[in-house]
Amino acid sequence: MPFISKTERQSDYSSFNSSCPIVIDNGASYFRIGWAGENDPRVIFRNIVQRPRHKTTGETVTVVGDHNPALLKYFDCTRSGPRSAFESNVVYQFEIMEYILDFGFDRLGADQSQIDHPILITECACNPVQSRGKMAELLFESYGVPSIAFGVDAAFSYKYNQKLGICNDTGLAISSGFTTTHVIPFINGEPVYEACCRTNVGGYHVTDYLKQLLSLKYPHHISKLTWERVEELKMEHCYVAADYASEVQVFQRGHMEAEEKTRCWQLPWTPSPAEEPPSEEEIARKAALKEKQSQRLREMAEAKRSSKINELENELKGLEFLLEELKNIEDDEVVLFLASRGYTSKREVESAFAKVTQSLRKAKGEQVPSEEKVDASAAEKYYLIDIPDDELSAEQLKEKRRQVFLKSTTEARQRAKQKRLEEELEKEKEKKLEEQKRLENPERYLEQLRAKYKELLEKLDQRKRLKTNGNHSNGNNNVSGGVGRGERLNAAQRERMRLLTTAAFDRGKGEDTFGQRDEDWQLYKLMSRENDDDDDDKPDQDEAELTRISSRLQEIDPTFFPGSESGASATEAPRFHPLTKEDFQIILGVERFRCPEVLFNPNFIGIDQSGLDEMVGVSLRRLPTWGLGLEDKMTSSILVTGGSCLYPGMAERLEAGIGMIRPCGTPIKVVRATDPIMDAWRGASAYASAMQFPQQTFSRMDYYEKVKQFSYGLTP
Repeated sequence: MPFISKTERQSDYSSFNSSCPIVIDNGASYFRIGWAGENDPRVIFRNIVQRPRHKTTGETVTVVGDHNPALLKYFDCTRSGPRSAFESNVVYQFEIMEYILDFGFDRLGADQSQIDHPILITECACNPVQSRGKMAELLFESYGVPSIAFGVDAAFSYKYNQKLGICNDTGLAISSGFTTTHVIPFINGEPVYEACCRTNVGGYHVTDYLKQLLSLKYPHHISKLTWERVEELKMEHCYVAADYASEVQVFQRGHMEAEEKTRCWQLPWTPSPAEEPPSEEEIARKAALKEKQSQRLREMAEAKRSSKINELENELKGLEFLLEELKNIEDDEVVLFLASRGYTSKREVESAFAKVTQSLRKAKGEQVPSEEKVDASAAEKYYLIDIPDDELSAEQLKEKRRQVFLKSTTEARQRAKQKRLEEELEKEKEKKLEEQKRLENPERYLEQLRAKYKELLEKLDQRKRLKTNGNHSNGNNNVSGGVGRGERLNAAQRERMRLLTTAAFDRGKGEDTFGQRDEDWQLYKLMSRENDDDDDDKPDQDEAELTRISSRLQEIDPTFFPGSESGASATEAPRFHPLTKEDFQIILGVERFRCPEVLFNPNFIGIDQSGLDEMVGVSLRRLPTWGLGLEDKMTSSILVTGGSCLYPGMAERLEAGIGMIRPCGTPIKVVRATDPIMDAWRGASAYASAMQFPQQTFSRMDYYEKVKQFSYGLTP
């Protein structure tokens, strides 16, 4: 079975004889295995298993403990997260436990089919018999160990520190582990498990709480807040407050002390490269490239101009040839001749000749005479307009209608041109006047401009709401726009709809006769959009004015943003700024002491159980009354052990908390183990190396006898 781990494999397994026990500290966080009598375990790794698949081959591998992150880029870990064999502090997933033991024995150097060494394995206080039996079955059946012994990790740690003189033979052991915390009384060196107390809160809950707080505080850095990184932050920066309420007030008031207690974690950040001015070579290169592009555009324009000149010259030659031919044509045949060429009169040919000549001069860049000089007089151009219709032939009537249309179009175009010129002059005049006002009083001018912008914006919003909801209620006080089409139409639109309905159903039911009478055309005029009072299709002057004022404000006011004056109806778009070093910083302030506080107040995370100081009082109340002064002896020797007691201020906080629940004058002394993490394994190692250890184990023969008794239904 392939394993992936950065833990090295031991090579001196064969140098230990079969009577040397193997000591295993099976913690919920870390798995430690080594030989009895040694001071440190040989192998330590995380007590988790992960089984990802290879991205290419699809092969499943087993990742145990601390894996190498560089190798995981080849594996898909999205469907297989880290799994533990523990529920709280009790082993219940023995399939995962088998992977853990396989890996531990393999790294210890055991390559035989079975383990020929006695096993001493730690467990939690008051471990269920079923879990202990399953563990014994796994070790006896799968590994063939000769004997097994179980021991409580907190008891091993207390006995080890008792030998070192850290604590007395009568006292309390507070073991705060990964998922649980135990308080175990000791009387004359013997644990009293009937009086022990347990709370399902440990280091896991502190880390998880810190991870939640930082993820809520910095959601854009959630990918950086991995479990391992948050665990490191917890062990490096968290502490236990002597008085939680007072510590919170220090941070709420923003005292200098709070700034001193704040820590900053800088995430990897690379500053944006500074924009350097382009070099002379770069400027010259860009200028040459721009000149090359300009030359290409000029060549294309010259080629297009030459092609247009050739086309105009050919067209002009054709018109000259046509005018020469007209000189040799009789007057009565001119109309037919011109009709065959696509013209109606000789004057039209001459007009076309004049226009082509003017266009050719423009294309060649020559000075073009004014339009008044080129064009003939109005009387010459429109010579048929003043002649009555009864004096004209059919062809002349057709030409007269054409001249009337051309004259009206020309006059309308001239009027529109004159109107545009007048409007441009008026706008230029207003612009100069507005600029003069701005120069006289810039603040007042900006204030007036903002007020006008806000007024127009509110006016347009009100118009949109009326257009959506209609000009009157539909009986349900509906203001969300859920009205019918009829309520959105104004009076003119409703009248046109009525006329359309009348024309469709009341006229011409047998056949389509609409338009044969004069009143039908009057009805058509009423239905046309030209006589409609609806302003929806007309250019909105308010919107144009709003756009103009908005652009003007953007020019003179850098703090202005379109839509920022509309109140709650418009939302301002986020203004992005370049990321700086401060954007990649994780600030740890109140979180430093708020997260470890769950050990004393589990209700912070929704667990209705006792804290560490309250657990001491519960355990003392459960003690049998063996004599006066027993409780004082207990409180005068309190040992804290386990990974969750490493926070600064833990001993002082426990002394203060226990002092609140004990009578005044009670001696209270809280000491920390020499090594809260490794003392459990070292105590077990010293216990397994003692001479009486073989008599205190449960052998394989005893196991099979018990199994045989149960299989035959005998009483054990």
